[in-house]
Amino acid sequence: MFHSPFHNIMISTMPVIIIIFFIIITGVILISIAKGVKEHFRNNSMEETTIPARIITKRTHVWGGHGDTSASTSYYVTFEDEWGNRMEFSVRNSFFGMYAEGDKGMLTHQGTRFLHFERDRF
Repeated sequence: MFHSPFHNIMISTMPVIIIIFFIIITGVILISIAKGVKEHFRNNSMEETTIPARIITKRTHVWGGHGDTSASTSYYVTFEDEWGNRMEFSVRNSFFGMYAEGDKGMLTHQGTRFLHFERDRF
């Protein structure tokens, strides 16, 4: 059986291509984990801060759900403090459903970590 030179090159370079692809994917995963750990420790080193704020907007991000798999939803709320600074936090679905855009109150956070929001009583 006759094999072309191109076929021989592909056979000899395929293991190298697979190894490079594996290294790139592993690197991306490790960098993502390192960023998450870094943010976790950075948040832990910061003080809890409580400030007056209001809810500007709420949004969801739905992902997955192809074929027979179920979809997942992430919930986000954007707050604005009295100086006009905006901060978006990931929140639990129970919080997301209990508050509305325009609600004012005291926001407690630790760096980029949402801790609590106490709505003002009317």
